[in-house]
Amino acid sequence: MKRTICILLSLALCGAPVLAGNDLGLNTVVIDPGHGGKDPGAVSADRKTYEKSIVLDIATRLKRKISEGCPEVNVIVTRGQEFISLNDRAEKANKAGANLFISLHINAAPRSAANGFSVHCMGQSSKKNTDLYEYNMNICKRENSVILLEDDYSTKYEGFNPEDPESNIFMQLMQNAYLEQSLNFAGTVKKHLKDGPIKADRGISQDPFYVLWKTAMPSVLVELGFISNPSDLAVLREAENREKIADCLYRAFVEYKAAYDKSVSVDSKASAEQPTKAEAKPAVPEAAAVSGEPAAEDVQQDVIYGVQIFAVGRKIESGAPEFLGYEPVVVKGTKVLKYVIGADTELSVVRERFEAIRKKYPDSYIVKIEGDSISQVR
Repeated sequence: MKRTICILLSLALCGAPVLAGNDLGLNTVVIDPGHGGKDPGAVSADRKTYEKSIVLDIATRLKRKISEGCPEVNVIVTRGQEFISLNDRAEKANKAGANLFISLHINAAPRSAANGFSVHCMGQSSKKNTDLYEYNMNICKRENSVILLEDDYSTKYEGFNPEDPESNIFMQLMQNAYLEQSLNFAGTVKKHLKDGPIKADRGISQDPFYVLWKTAMPSVLVELGFISNPSDLAVLREAENREKIADCLYRAFVEYKAAYDKSVSVDSKASAEQPTKAEAKPAVPEAAAVSGEPAAEDVQQDVIYGVQIFAVGRKIESGAPEFLGYEPVVVKGTKVLKYVIGADTELSVVRERFEAIRKKYPDSYIVKIEGDSISQVR
């Protein structure tokens, strides 16, 4: 029971953010070079090359490419030379309202034969009790072990256990709304990295990385090669090859951004796929069911107000834990579903409800649904 309460409280505090404001394109990306400072990450056999240095160099190159090629995009790199906790990396992305999170790492293995790149999304491996599952869990343990370098880790990360089935269920729930987008970007990264200097493709998998769990947006973790493999190491040590890897990641970003922007462009103008009356206007009876007020099912209103809590590209069933007991109103666009709760015909009533709702969903905001359109209320 105690664990259940903690999970629900955490869910309330980490409510999924919306596609930010009126600017719905992919406008902010966070690049996260793993490790750093007192945490070197994986180290080469000769002790001359550190994971932290390679990924910071590639991240810097990738930032330059995105800033030059897509000047409208705000590019944030989580660290420089300093140490930064996993929790703080995710918080930087969440506070920036980022649309995409890319964590860069270099792999390592006890045997030097292992080589190639891999792409990871949040989740639990479906290959439990297999060698691949054990291998991926070992990667997670190594990447998550940075937690132990923090002075207050026992308090900050209390209850986090990537091998605990309950933790995995919770972690999957937190990223559930973004899994489709994360897998789409992972596939694009995989496609372009195959054209890079490291050819071996180890595929895409879902694994419980803490930094992906805490980021409330589409997120991937990329292992760019093996520092323990002589061939991969030789590639990664060359600046020219790191530039090529950054270029592969940049091309993947551009392709994903084009698809992302196209999918949400409908919300910046009249929708080509208009919401139906049934979808846009059932807010009054549903909101009443949450608030305890009597339903007014026979009342038809042209304008209703509510609180938009998030917008994603997939359907989330009513009654899902993400809604914390609220009955959502779904406003449909092209590939984007906007979820609105606490709705009413009176703006003043919604403003009162908003005070409580935003404590659970910090990035929520009030909207007006009028006919076939939805807009933010200032």
